[in-house]
Amino acid sequence: MSQLEIKDLHVSIEDKEILKGLSLTIKKGEIHAIMGPNGTGKSTLAYTLMGHPNYTVTGGEVLLDGENVLEMEPDERSRAGIFLAFQYPVAIPGVTVANFLRSAINARRRAENPEDKGMPIPEFRKMLKEKMDMLKMDHAFAGRYLNDGFSGGEKKRAEILQMASLKPSFAILDETDSGLDIDALRIVSEGVNALSGPELGVLVITHYQRLLNYIKPQFVHVMMGGRIVESGGPDLALHLEEKGYDWLREKTAEEAAA
Repeated sequence: MSQLEIKDLHVSIEDKEILKGLSLTIKKGEIHAIMGPNGTGKSTLAYTLMGHPNYTVTGGEVLLDGENVLEMEPDERSRAGIFLAFQYPVAIPGVTVANFLRSAINARRRAENPEDKGMPIPEFRKMLKEKMDMLKMDHAFAGRYLNDGFSGGEKKRAEILQMASLKPSFAILDETDSGLDIDALRIVSEGVNALSGPELGVLVITHYQRLLNYIKPQFVHVMMGGRIVESGGPDLALHLEEKGYDWLREKTAEEAAA
């Protein structure tokens, strides 16, 4: 089975170590959630997996079906099947959602076959309408400039539309619930759930249980101090919602002192 395997990952930014030996394996068809207080390295993990140049890997491995992801450029990682939905998507005035998606799809096709002339426009339009219908999006959305003047919910829906169009093997959702009201959260979550299945592994990074009321993970992990300190099932997220993180801080301190 296809899997994304993170082994003893150490990552620094500006000589400050953020990730301190993080290990995690995600298989296709699984939904994992990572929770944790601010400053524990959750977004650092997301950006490192996608190849952000500001993050320096000082140790460990990231393997996609046995292939070293860390040796790939960001575009190569995308073509290999990794997708990142940003916490704060960037606006690109002058580029429509449709043109952006068609350019991304065609870039992938040409990377695999330099002779590929790209997806024909009628085929692309049909595909895009199908994806937008699946995500319950107004077709007029495709003609708007990407994230330019979008609400928080619209930006996140545009990210999910990209995910639906590019069909990755593994999707990383970096605090997708950030800045969303309840209605937008529900709509975005329904989109993720519509795409989930045996051909997609999902890593959800979030602070709050409320997102996990809509996107149901099989596995929940808690990050503190740059590593995963606790793993469990969905009940772990409910326990965190009720008790907070102090009990884990105490447990981690006791284990370190032992």
